[in-house]
Amino acid sequence: MRLTREGERRQTSGRWKTYAASAAAVTVTAAAGSWAVAPDTHWYRSLSKPSWQPPAWVFGAVWTPLYAGIAWAGGRALLEARAEERRALTISLGLNLALNTTWNVLFFRLRSTRAGLMGTALLDVSNAELIARTAKTDRAAALALIPYVAWCGFATCLNASIVRRNGR
Repeated sequence: MRLTREGERRQTSGRWKTYAASAAAVTVTAAAGSWAVAPDTHWYRSLSKPSWQPPAWVFGAVWTPLYAGIAWAGGRALLEARAEERRALTISLGLNLALNTTWNVLFFRLRSTRAGLMGTALLDVSNAELIARTAKTDRAAALALIPYVAWCGFATCLNASIVRRNGR
């Protein structure tokens, strides 16, 4: 079946709206997370950190393309999802982004390495669920999330090391 020009225009408009919504959600997550991060505080500087922790500038350099990948993967998966899958995928992505921001608040704003570790562990569980759900809809979108999941796994290891090194 061939689409009319009006049908093609509506389809293209819908695609852009989906990608724009995904990008907006990720942008809000990045902005809120960035607001919460405070690496220049006395509290954070006084923490004992492992020698393998990257310098502060690396985090921004890594998160920028990761967030772009999440926005693209989220938009693509939502477009490819069948109607009955779309709501669950939207909830999964939204919860994941909320947990992403929550870690920054728990760790930096509440100054709790232990709460941060719990937050990043929950994010890791959410990441696994998001990848599994996305893979059912679109394999390319799921593959695009792998660097994000890997970086979050690294962050969990880093957070756990900071907890161990700093006790209570």
